[in-house]
Amino acid sequence: MPAQAYAGKECVCQHRRGICDQTCVRDMLDTPLYIACLRLSARACLVVGGGEVGLEKVEGLLACDADVTLVAPEAVSELQELAAEGSIRWERRAFEPGDLDGRFLVIAATADTDVNISVYEEAERRAMLVNVVDVPPLCNFILPAIVRTGPLAIAISTAGASPALAKRMKREIAEAYGEPYARLAVLLNDARGWAKATLPTYQDRKVFFESIVNGDPDPVELLRQGDEQAVRDLIAAAQRSAVPA
Repeated sequence: MPAQAYAGKECVCQHRRGICDQTCVRDMLDTPLYIACLRLSARACLVVGGGEVGLEKVEGLLACDADVTLVAPEAVSELQELAAEGSIRWERRAFEPGDLDGRFLVIAATADTDVNISVYEEAERRAMLVNVVDVPPLCNFILPAIVRTGPLAIAISTAGASPALAKRMKREIAEAYGEPYARLAVLLNDARGWAKATLPTYQDRKVFFESIVNGDPDPVELLRQGDEQAVRDLIAAAQRSAVPA
């Protein structure tokens, strides 16, 4: 059960029970989550809360080229610097419901339960994406742990059951699927235009790419050895085989 909800703790969710009875998380681990990757470039996103967690969320949004506004009476020095250089807009005050107007998503990263609930309820009223950090009942989307290398992104989620486990899995996956996989993705992407223009069916293109990815020699192992040219040669050979003279 998520640590944010346990019997006897002060209620932190929209049910306002006073003392938590776990109503909000009773079925959470049985709820299927629809996994998607959002394109945030130039989209208006809001972060409420100027502490270290707010900084983490702002940096994650900026990494995806989002248009970020921060609302917080105070902010850590790193957020102040981002505002000073123009990377984000900082509204130096408390959250107001109108802050959500025109936004694509909002992340609340405050320690104030009333503010968190207000952000959640106002966002739900607008059918917006909302995440209240570390309070799964006040989220209609969650933020998985992400392993990101070049174009390669791998998401790990435990549905809020154990962030510590997700963190361990992130570390292990990063070690197993690193730069060679990301570089192979780039090289295969370079061949997509040729495949679409040359191979007439989806099945033909599927066979072509799988013959490279699962072929012998292993392209990932070649890239681990630093032999990118050998991988390019594999792709060229697969192209010749796919279109016999």
